[in-house]
Amino acid sequence: MAPATLCYWDIRGLAQPIRLLLEYTGTEYEDKQLACGPPPNFDKSCWFDNKFNLGLAFPNLPYYKDDDVSITQSNAILKHIARKNNLVGGTVKEQAEADMAADQVMDLRNGFVRLCYGSNFDENKETYVANLPKALKAFSDFLGTKTWLVGDNITYPDFHLYEMLDQHKMFKADCLKEYANLEAYCDRFEKLPAIEKYMKSDKFMKAPINNKMAKFGFE
Repeated sequence: MAPATLCYWDIRGLAQPIRLLLEYTGTEYEDKQLACGPPPNFDKSCWFDNKFNLGLAFPNLPYYKDDDVSITQSNAILKHIARKNNLVGGTVKEQAEADMAADQVMDLRNGFVRLCYGSNFDENKETYVANLPKALKAFSDFLGTKTWLVGDNITYPDFHLYEMLDQHKMFKADCLKEYANLEAYCDRFEKLPAIEKYMKSDKFMKAPINNKMAKFGFE
């Protein structure tokens, strides 16, 4: 069986939670990374010249291929890999809550992406930082005393939530100081044997989290 293929830009971005999940599940895969050009044009012809020739129903990045599956949309990719590895939740309630959490984490990401890539970063940063505790408290309250988002067993949204908490700590180092359970959650995730091994390897990407045209996270 040929390795799976994950394709995205040469950044963490939307692909990092998928990389984490692939490493956790021990899935063999090619991490295909594309690079946009330098400013001011940030040429993306490496993608746009080929996107309609890849057999994708809805061409976009990231895309993922394994066996006879070729899909886009990052949450769909995460859930597909999770489904193959029994990481979607053990009960109907857990599955429903995992899906809900996945969309809630995506909302957190989308707000952060708008800040990082938008104009007036310095002006908007103040408002974002002021509103961040409300978003983090919601996750802290939902996690409560549970080990993972929906219970004792890790599910696919945990990989995205960890990534977004880590990105926010890079953005504001003390953002989790009021949320001890989220701090412990991050520590617990990083100590998972497969994740710890990956993070110590040359494959792990510490930075950049965003692409070259972003106002934050492009270094």
